[in-house]
Amino acid sequence: MADLSSLKDLAPAAEAAAPVHIRKVDTLGRSYATGKRKNAIARVWIKAGTGKITINGRDFSAYFARPVLQMILQQPIVAAARTGQFDIVATVAGGGLSGQAGAVRHGLSKALTYFEPGLRPVLKKGGFLTRDSRVVERKKYGKAKARRSFQFSKR
Repeated sequence: MADLSSLKDLAPAAEAAAPVHIRKVDTLGRSYATGKRKNAIARVWIKAGTGKITINGRDFSAYFARPVLQMILQQPIVAAARTGQFDIVATVAGGGLSGQAGAVRHGLSKALTYFEPGLRPVLKKGGFLTRDSRVVERKKYGKAKARRSFQFSKR
């Protein structure tokens, strides 16, 4: 290869095909996904229905009393324009209410992509499929908390 003009004669390398996302539905017509946020882990099942959302056997508005947490939970459904089309059942454990709401949102987003792969670009653009990996930093010895030092006094 003496110059760059000889490069045009080369055949292009086999381009890697984009991954094909297939529909994952069980025999009962449900899609399942696991969502995580902080120390909370949520198991989420969705199926076609009337829009009923159940968290740990309770209605989601009773479980997540704060409107902000209810809004966080419904973000993927609203972004996908599927309000009132799916029945959602979730069990969530660990962490606090904020982490649990984030975990259910993450699991719900993944379950929606399994049920309807065409929704993946919309949910990915909204950032709902990304697992928020921020967790509480551990306490170090010689420190009051993870980074806070004990109060200093000269005398």
